[in-house]
Amino acid sequence: MEAIQDSRTEIGELRTEISELRNELKRFITNSNRQHIDSVLEELKDNYADLFRNQQVETAKGDLSAHMVGNCAMRENCFGVFMEFLQNTARHIKDGNVSDEIISSYRDELENLRSKGPFEKCDTCFSEVSRLFEKQVGLMASLGIYNRTGGEDDITEIDDEKTVREILEPVANIQRFQILKSLITQTRTFSEISQMTGLRGGNLLFHIKKLTDSGMIFQGHERGDYMITEKGYRTMKAISELAGQVY
Repeated sequence: MEAIQDSRTEIGELRTEISELRNELKRFITNSNRQHIDSVLEELKDNYADLFRNQQVETAKGDLSAHMVGNCAMRENCFGVFMEFLQNTARHIKDGNVSDEIISSYRDELENLRSKGPFEKCDTCFSEVSRLFEKQVGLMASLGIYNRTGGEDDITEIDDEKTVREILEPVANIQRFQILKSLITQTRTFSEISQMTGLRGGNLLFHIKKLTDSGMIFQGHERGDYMITEKGYRTMKAISELAGQVY
């Protein structure tokens, strides 16, 4: 009986050690992944900041030209003012960190400009400028340049439609979820993602576009590797923590 008891004690101790080793391994993997993501994001920001900024400015120029009120005597003057504003805000894409105060100051600047608009139709143009600016802010957040701050009170102010479209829908598909998981540890080519998911051609492009449009992943350059963004990583991290509580 004593031998059996000793054996049970040893087995119990082994189980405890194995459990501790598992937890230690999980912590190591998590830290390693975090370091990898940080490294990838820093490389992304360093190597492609100018590309991001220029792309945002060129997009703004085209969108403003297409969506500003056409039959307005102030159009040319306002176009110049708006582009100067968006060029100034776009330069922060190269910054390592952008504070809430900076973002708020630009929103206040837009409000101040709008207050000086003499016509009702000015709303159309200012709405477009505001949309383009918020698109820049979204890119900064995806790259980890801008980290929004807020508490529980902000939950009631969540934009339902935007949250579902840009966070919940992109991950609510097993193939897209697999793609995000795979990019946590390393960058991957289109072919590697295709082999992993079993998706081909246009079908795979559809899912990749969902993830890139939502700011979860980014392609380094044309036909380059795909990598996860800060937004994508934080989303998967939150899901991982929630899944741990559920299971």
